[in-house]
Amino acid sequence: MVKIGFISKISDLLISQINSGHVRSVKARKNILISFFIKGISIVIGFIFVPLLINYLGTVEYGIWITLSSIIAWIGYFDIGLGNGLRNKFAESLANNEHEMARIYVSTTYAALSAIFGVFLIVFMFVSPLIDWAAILNAPSTLSKELLILVQITVGFFLIRFVLKLISVIIVADQRPAVSNTFEPLANSISLIGILLLMHYTQPSLVNLGIILGASPVIVLCCVSVYFYNREYKPYRPELKHVNFNYFKDLAGLGVQFFVIQITVVVVLSANNIIITQVVGPEAVTSYNVAYRYFGLISMGFVIIANTYWSAFTEAYVKGDIAWIKKTTKHLIGIWLGIAFLLVVMLVFSDQFYLLWVGEKVKVSFLLSFTSALFVLINVWVSIFTYFINGTGKIKLQLYSTVFAALISVPLAIYLSKYVGLGAAGVVLGSCIAYVPVAILSPIQYFRIVNKKDSGIWGK
Repeated sequence: MVKIGFISKISDLLISQINSGHVRSVKARKNILISFFIKGISIVIGFIFVPLLINYLGTVEYGIWITLSSIIAWIGYFDIGLGNGLRNKFAESLANNEHEMARIYVSTTYAALSAIFGVFLIVFMFVSPLIDWAAILNAPSTLSKELLILVQITVGFFLIRFVLKLISVIIVADQRPAVSNTFEPLANSISLIGILLLMHYTQPSLVNLGIILGASPVIVLCCVSVYFYNREYKPYRPELKHVNFNYFKDLAGLGVQFFVIQITVVVVLSANNIIITQVVGPEAVTSYNVAYRYFGLISMGFVIIANTYWSAFTEAYVKGDIAWIKKTTKHLIGIWLGIAFLLVVMLVFSDQFYLLWVGEKVKVSFLLSFTSALFVLINVWVSIFTYFINGTGKIKLQLYSTVFAALISVPLAIYLSKYVGLGAAGVVLGSCIAYVPVAILSPIQYFRIVNKKDSGIWGK
């Protein structure tokens, strides 16, 4: 009875803490807690995927799949930032009670994305057979035909998924990221079942894997789109009569800047797989991916928190609630200090974790683990301020600094990995160094904006 009473008191205290403070903060806390639970499920499934796929495909084929996935992920950034543009404009429209305008933005974004990716898909299907995918992926030439089929299937599913994913943008812009976060674990659960069936009934096949991993999120997003656009978001359901390309510039003006930033982030992050494949070999991509996923747990956790606050920052900034913005940012900095300690602990026990997780098939050096942890620490620090800056739409300085990071990251990565001889760790170290200017400028811009001293480039 004493234990039950104690647990009840702790529970009541936690609930009171969650429900205390500003309505915006309460809403954010609830979304964060639910998102952590949901994301935890997704992370568990993701960790199961790695040894499962390595055993199914082998280290070389798994490295090829990871590299191909990174390349295809680049295509998603050819939406010229319309997704992020919609997120800000939809949140602003809701804050100002402009519901008709919100529907116009939604309908116009769906129409624009469908047109962009539709044309891209048609062109890609004609061009892809002319590309030597085996050479790009540093794969055996005997896999050339299989890789072509894999690329076409994966790209097709990816483009469809990207358009359907706009429902997630709308839900997140409405400050309900916990709801949006359920879609990924649902898709991953379907994929996991499909992969287990493949392992039991078929021989290892990259094409079969591509079909399973590509179709699962498309099925989930189709279902949730039908559900939400016939219920809570029916007033914003996309329709042709609400498409108005006169407002496209509102989405694209901000969106193009987001687009360039996204492209540069892709260069800094996703290009690592290609550089490692070409300089070290596909097997090294597997080691890099294992370390990246392990320390990436911290990034995932922080993204759940920071992503919740993006649209909340937009609402607070539109309404002039600077006090809430400052208080929230201080809390995020406190979390970052805790993350620094946690990364040290993870680094100390990394070898034991790798052995337990993937066994002896994959070797990860201490230097690769260290540079991966360092990159996560820098990336989280930058995210504290860029999520606020993104919410205000004043992203021109971020654009310039990330472009600079992209320009120096690739030559740095090649130099450190190939000529200094650091291998995969050198590639990650290059990314760390490239991000230092962004890590310095982002907090400076944040302080200038909240203190109304954001003249010139600081406020554009």
